[in-house]
Amino acid sequence: MTSAAPRVLGRVPAVLAALARTLEGYARLVRLHRPVGIWLLLWPTLWGLWLAAAGRPHPRVFLVFVLGVVLTRSAGCAINDYADRRLDPHVARTGDRPLATGQVSAPEALLVYAILSLLALALVLTLDALTITYACGGALLMAVYPFLKRFFPLPQLWLGAAFSWSVPMAFAAETHAVPQLAWLLFVAGVLWTVVYDTMYAMVDRADDLRLGVRSTAILFGEADRLVLAVLQLLVLAALWLVGRQAHLGGWYHAGLGAAAVLGAYQQWLIRAREPAACLRAFANNAWFGLAVFAGILLDYQFRGLG
Repeated sequence: MTSAAPRVLGRVPAVLAALARTLEGYARLVRLHRPVGIWLLLWPTLWGLWLAAAGRPHPRVFLVFVLGVVLTRSAGCAINDYADRRLDPHVARTGDRPLATGQVSAPEALLVYAILSLLALALVLTLDALTITYACGGALLMAVYPFLKRFFPLPQLWLGAAFSWSVPMAFAAETHAVPQLAWLLFVAGVLWTVVYDTMYAMVDRADDLRLGVRSTAILFGEADRLVLAVLQLLVLAALWLVGRQAHLGGWYHAGLGAAAVLGAYQQWLIRAREPAACLRAFANNAWFGLAVFAGILLDYQFRGLG
């Protein structure tokens, strides 16, 4: 026992190093080092929560949704990389992903996806039956999305539904109903997702064409910038209608004005369709979502004080 102790202790650093590498691979699998996806999923969630609760969401519901966003986005990354594990090594932007390099195995990715999904489900089960029902639909949308890119020409539209599904969920959790306002905000979220994820897909367009992967960037072709500009205007129009239905005022419209400026900046970034600039335009949408939320937050905060 005594002679074996030094040998056991000598293996500890190696075991800890292997554990650290494994955990680092899992963290990269769920994109913890790239949190922009969390923000893009979070903003429509907060839009919905604040509008459903007239500016005063229930603290428990707020906490469940924020944690749920982190878990859902992380789970979505894991299942996405599993679905793309044979494609990612051949794409310049994704060649260093853990599944592509072998740092994480396919069964491990599925296990991470399952654990995160179960944790998200456990959170949702603390809410009412209507919200749970909508959550099941959202989980299906998120799980199916990664496999659509092989045959569906508009996968970004499906992703938009998955990323915006938190809006009707938020209304269900706060009001136990999903009114017309929720669906109008949902449509705005879907269109917005198509905008920013098309910018994201423009980065990989050459590789996707070579590999036979479908995307709206490929579908729109040379008309991509024009189509995106039209969609950006439709997003702003839908959000303006949301404000009108919710009786939001000057602060909200100031937020929409800031969002419009950011949209114009994104158009400037993608003017030459240069991949790095398109990636910056994609990431800039986190600020777009913040601008809209800031308008909602401030409008409710200062309502009746003027």
